[in-house]
Amino acid sequence: MTKLLLIAARNLGRNRWRTFATVLGAAVAVLAFVMLRTILAAWLVAAEYSAKDRIGTRHKVSFVISMPKHYVDTVRDVPGVKKATWMNWFGGKNPKRPQEFFATIAVDPPSFLEVMDEIELPPAERQKWLEDRKGAIIGDVLAKTLGLKVGDKFVLQGSIYPGDWEFNIDGIYTAKRKSVDRSTFWFHWNYLNESLPENRKNEVGWITSRIDDAGRSGDISAAIDKIFDEKDTQTTTMSERAMNLSFVGMISALLTALDIISFIILVIMMMVLGNTIAMGVRERTREYAVLRAVGFLPGHIAAFVIFEAVALGLLSGLVGVALSYPVVEKGMGRWLEENMGAWFPYFRIPPETLAVALGLTVTVSVVASLIPAVRASRLVVTDALRRVA
Repeated sequence: MTKLLLIAARNLGRNRWRTFATVLGAAVAVLAFVMLRTILAAWLVAAEYSAKDRIGTRHKVSFVISMPKHYVDTVRDVPGVKKATWMNWFGGKNPKRPQEFFATIAVDPPSFLEVMDEIELPPAERQKWLEDRKGAIIGDVLAKTLGLKVGDKFVLQGSIYPGDWEFNIDGIYTAKRKSVDRSTFWFHWNYLNESLPENRKNEVGWITSRIDDAGRSGDISAAIDKIFDEKDTQTTTMSERAMNLSFVGMISALLTALDIISFIILVIMMMVLGNTIAMGVRERTREYAVLRAVGFLPGHIAAFVIFEAVALGLLSGLVGVALSYPVVEKGMGRWLEENMGAWFPYFRIPPETLAVALGLTVTVSVVASLIPAVRASRLVVTDALRRVA
């Protein structure tokens, strides 16, 4: 069988242009598959690396409906809750480039830095932010995108909270873990709250709590929600992972579409490979007939076709995987991290994606070769010789 595989692999060089075009087409399909699967993985990375000892509390109906601020004090008194902070989605944009998206969130800096302890900020910048009512901190990725440095002034154009809001860039943070987006704009909740009309003051978007036992997150979450069951505003509390996934759920249809498209690409690749394999079988009909005439069994003929497909699929997969790193991870991945860090804070190709891509390429090649292999193995020697004589 080893000799058959080597002979089949050498057959790929008989029509080099066709082999080159097929390998290139299949490699591009592998590249597209890896890209889509990496996008899906990158979209879910924040959920995968969520802190196990943090839970989130939001309005029971929807994330976009606010809650009374005094709920924070109630949550802090729940047994098992060590610390709690609150946040409001601001929805601000850069007026110079409004098409670019990045998260803008109002927080309570002292409690925020305690609960979100993976945020790394130099001590001087940390202290400056705590003392500056109009101060803001931004991730290092966002700072690079916007061309900002510590000490700069920056204006956000509000959408949920209309108007032009001026901020002082007091610090640029990095993150110890992948659970924090390094393209977020954090600023003082008090600065926002003081500027609102009376009917919109003292409301929070969601509460994030750190608990003393990650194994009890379900019980503590249920205890929090039970307290507010009799209130006018009910809540839903869940793990940080579940909350992140609920945000992703808002675009679940898009994620499902990407998932389906990634496998449609494999079907297209199978058609390309199958066409090339079938053409090769037709061209070598006489050769297969001669092999049968000198004693080769039908199984040997089928093995020739299948092994040639395996060699073609393996070569295509290796080329596609080799192209993935410079194109998907180093090229597009770095661009997405720098320009769309809010959506793709950590864009890396998972090793299992490459393994799956290579394995599926070989599998698809084998499947595409089955019909040509069966037909070649059933050749009647005399008919085959007469057909091409």
